[in-house]
Amino acid sequence: MPDPVLPVIVIGGGPAGLMAAEEAALAGAKVEVFDAMPSAGRKFLLAGKGGLNLTHSEPFTAFVERYGDRAPRIRPHLAAFGPEALRAWAKALGIDTFVGSSGRVFPADFKAAPLLRAWLRRLKTAGVRFHLRHRWLGWDADGQLRFAAPDGEIRRQGAATVLALGGGSWPHLGSDGAWTAPVAARGIAIAPLRPSNCGFDVGWSDHFRERFAGAPIKLVTLRFAGRTSRGEVTLTETGIEGGPVYALSASLRDAIDRDGAAILELDLKPDWSAEKARQALARPQGSRSWSSHLSRCTGLTGAGAALLREILGRDPPACPERLATAIKALPLRLRAPRPLAEAISSAGGIGFESLGPDLMLSALPGVFAAGEMLDWEAPTGGYLLTACFATGRAAGAAAAAWAQKGDPSRRRKGSSSRGEESKKPPRE
Repeated sequence: MPDPVLPVIVIGGGPAGLMAAEEAALAGAKVEVFDAMPSAGRKFLLAGKGGLNLTHSEPFTAFVERYGDRAPRIRPHLAAFGPEALRAWAKALGIDTFVGSSGRVFPADFKAAPLLRAWLRRLKTAGVRFHLRHRWLGWDADGQLRFAAPDGEIRRQGAATVLALGGGSWPHLGSDGAWTAPVAARGIAIAPLRPSNCGFDVGWSDHFRERFAGAPIKLVTLRFAGRTSRGEVTLTETGIEGGPVYALSASLRDAIDRDGAAILELDLKPDWSAEKARQALARPQGSRSWSSHLSRCTGLTGAGAALLREILGRDPPACPERLATAIKALPLRLRAPRPLAEAISSAGGIGFESLGPDLMLSALPGVFAAGEMLDWEAPTGGYLLTACFATGRAAGAAAAAWAQKGDPSRRRKGSSSRGEESKKPPRE
């Protein structure tokens, strides 16, 4: 039977962990948050440097489909706390949001820091205690939680525990995947952590790499395995990255794992038909160089033209039909995804088969998991953060309910439904 005097212990100070702490505190539980970093929300802050894409405004059915084969597992949590609820939550913190032209949702000032400051202030006002620079080491033989703290190892016992330690990307901000060893030692099945929303290696020639690493190709359509993605890509020292690449990264990564390589098709003139490209290239070249002719006929210059030559060879085909085909479907052989540490997010983690509907680990009663620790992935565009918030909220509420089983008075306080907010401590 849980001890009502003990706190709900949340391990991890990212979006999932902080939301779990908030929800548990709202339910009347005493809450303590442990994080290995010197401050909470460090990865959240860095993600917000580009504008903090909180969520997406597309219809709910389409939104859920972004989670692929994990959509049925994520759907209940998104239904309880989805994009609109997330925007209302931010509004209650004093942060207005807006929908951009792409449908993505951002804070009005595009900044993460004001939201995080307001959130931490509210959590501390609600009595949540933070223990920073405390790295979780697992459990001891008696089931106590072990932490490497500034003054040496400490051990703590909670009435319930929420694990929200992130995946394996951006390890310098705390998500280093070190949690997999102690969790696996308890018999929990964990899918290997792999890069998601990542760039890929191609293997450029020295000349191309030296001249065009970092160069953008402003508008391109990518095609792979029946899916397309459109936008700006960036040529890197080793290969290619950018939003359209990230959108296809899961299927590209899996194909490389299976086949050793993946052929990505690039349409360098996505607003032109193949016939229009052929007719344009059929103009007489005269005394102009190949590059000048290509530029005059199609407008392709710089990195786009250089990429054609890199793939087709130093002497690209003069035949208009063949060159038009290459422009509309340039085959780019991807050799490997970039390392996990460089990826925006990670795939793999604790399988949903090891969890109950409330995200409690079936083999570890009273221990819940949330966020990127779970085996799901989604593209960028607000989907990652929304699922972290939603699963954190679900795990926090369930952990509080578990902790309060031993105290009838606290159980009554914390058992009100979401429609009975008047019984809960008010939000700012």
